[in-house]
Amino acid sequence: MSQYWSPAVRELTPYVPGEQTRERVIKLNTNENPYPPAPGVGEVLRDYATDHLRLYPDPTSAALRDALAETLQVTSSQVFVGNGSDEVLAFAFQAFFCHQAPLDVPAITYSFYPVYANLYGVALRKHPLTANWEVNIDALAASPERSGIIFANPNAPTGHAHSLTTIEALLKRVTDRVVLVDEAYVDFGAESAVTLIDRYPNLLVTGTFSKSRSLAGLRLGYAVGSEELIDGLLRVKDSFNSYPVDSLASLVGIAALKDVEHFEACRERVITTRERTRQRLETLGFEVLPSKANFC
Repeated sequence: MSQYWSPAVRELTPYVPGEQTRERVIKLNTNENPYPPAPGVGEVLRDYATDHLRLYPDPTSAALRDALAETLQVTSSQVFVGNGSDEVLAFAFQAFFCHQAPLDVPAITYSFYPVYANLYGVALRKHPLTANWEVNIDALAASPERSGIIFANPNAPTGHAHSLTTIEALLKRVTDRVVLVDEAYVDFGAESAVTLIDRYPNLLVTGTFSKSRSLAGLRLGYAVGSEELIDGLLRVKDSFNSYPVDSLASLVGIAALKDVEHFEACRERVITTRERTRQRLETLGFEVLPSKANFC
């Protein structure tokens, strides 16, 4: 511990990324996509004019936001982008959860949530999962005064996904604070809550290009919500880094979004592999939790 560290830094417990394995080892610990990104991604990388790197990127990431808006069937003003969904989540903690009351979270979920809570001084109120290893939506909704709610759907590391009906029931009960649904794994069989944002202005949905788009090495993430929530994220971003997404990453992200056929084929292959793995494990006598993620 350094004498030069501030007191706050001394108290931090940083996030520990999954171990990066060596060659000839099958790497499963970070849930990366085993298939390459869309062919158009390679074309963008090959054809990109390096002279463009001398220029700052568009601070609004307008082209990427437009492409995401078209894919998700929302407006560009309802989309925020960042360097991976982890950065987007960090901005959300700063923008919406730094209140005196605790933030409601599942007890078993994405391990970055407590890291951000510690970093930004947000108290956590952890709710045990149900007997079936599901996020306890009733417990989240029934809590007293709160700074907000955050949960992953599908949940990591359990893989369970709640239905859109269940999520909407939560939103009907919680209207005074932001409800953040982390959809990093949604493309592998779950229903996206993005379709609810026009009805619930306190709903924020985050997503990533890392899993179903095979772009974990690029770092691209996004959030979708009401213009009021997006404006809050922009205030944080522009107080930290006005250029969060670089020019090349934006073009690659757009290329990945355009190739719907490749996206559908890859995710179906992952789903098929997951179900085959589940069946074989059960044949061997293992109990396997139902999963809507890219793991089981």
